[in-house]
Amino acid sequence: MVRFTFTPVRAALLLALGSVLLPSAHATNGYFPHGFGIKAKGMGGAAIATTDNAFAGVNNPAAAVFAGDRMEVGADLFMPHRDMTRTGFPMPGMLNTAEDSGRTVFLIPEFGYNRTVSDKISVGLTVYGNGGMNSTYPGGNTTCGNPQTGQPMAGMNPMCGMGKLGVDLMQLIVAPTVAYKLTPDHAVGVSPLLVYQRFQAYGLQGFAQNSVNPGALTNNGADSSTGVGIRLGYMGKLSDKVTVGAAYAPKISMGKLKKYAGLFADGGDFDIPENYGLGMAFQVTPAVQVAVDYTRINYNKVGAIGNASTAGALGAVAGGGFGWKNVETVKVGVQWQMNAKTTLRFGVNRGTNPVTGGNITPNILAPGVMKTHLSIGGTYALSPKSELSWALMHAPSVSVTGASMFNQMMGTGTAIQETVRMRQNSIAIQYGMKF
Repeated sequence: MVRFTFTPVRAALLLALGSVLLPSAHATNGYFPHGFGIKAKGMGGAAIATTDNAFAGVNNPAAAVFAGDRMEVGADLFMPHRDMTRTGFPMPGMLNTAEDSGRTVFLIPEFGYNRTVSDKISVGLTVYGNGGMNSTYPGGNTTCGNPQTGQPMAGMNPMCGMGKLGVDLMQLIVAPTVAYKLTPDHAVGVSPLLVYQRFQAYGLQGFAQNSVNPGALTNNGADSSTGVGIRLGYMGKLSDKVTVGAAYAPKISMGKLKKYAGLFADGGDFDIPENYGLGMAFQVTPAVQVAVDYTRINYNKVGAIGNASTAGALGAVAGGGFGWKNVETVKVGVQWQMNAKTTLRFGVNRGTNPVTGGNITPNILAPGVMKTHLSIGGTYALSPKSELSWALMHAPSVSVTGASMFNQMMGTGTAIQETVRMRQNSIAIQYGMKF
């Protein structure tokens, strides 16, 4: 009989494979997850100055040297509801529509491993989904104008293409980590970020006239690209009650998605935006800790994401994008050690909305409009060396309304309005062990 030994490296490889095979979507600050690691998710995502998990590679590389020897593997069952409406076209039955996006349940795995090498050095490995963007609207329910004859054409999708309408973006990051203690209370860390992303789009034929390369606009199956980045971190224990942290990751230049060179600006570029954060953790009492993070994601520095939808033809140099603004988020979490075996967590994540009414039409595909995530969670010690953690999240419904791009395309002085809306829930569980 062949025996399979469950090692940290094999666990990471299995999780990476599962992440690639599964469709992706995340509780979102833009399209980034609201938190990384189940413990952090229970605290609204606050984690830059905490050390009770093995996810240093994504939260703060310097935390690895204070986290000890541990491994955590978990999964988040994410349940978003997204919908769109279009109103205001004067001809009855034309263009006006209301649709819900399908695919309302996603399984998102994660893995973290940390090992102490010496009293000054620790190493680790984090495997995680940086973000996800997924939508699927049914075809056949919208009537549009035939681009050749101008006559009504029934059986289209909400963007006046054929068949189903949607996108699927998945970004997987493997982050090895090294952290070093400068002094007993201050440390720095670095995590190279090895990135794989996969994308596909379908049902966008109605925008072929707006693309510099209509053959690379839609319905070309999945395409993928890779890139290499870095995350830097600092952590300092100012006293036995106050810890501070900082983390920074510059923009990651990804290879072009050539099958979609007619959709994304600059011939298929879809880079990962620069992001950074500052955090503080306060040990208010021996049993209660409060963590506060501030993070910023610079979406507007990535053309495909930040360029205005009216910037130019799709796929062109500095061409049209989703028009996203930068996202700033404050995350506040409370952790209460209720007894020797049970820890409870509560969190609020409040961020700015990147989606604007002036760029509403492309965001039917990517309605990343969320502002607030409310979470609770906890950990139960199964033994001195093992534990089970959980987290629940609810993000109340948010909508954005604006003038449709079809107003320009119709050229008739119409006043068509579109609305995108989303709400989210998730249930997450994680098993952790200490060595």
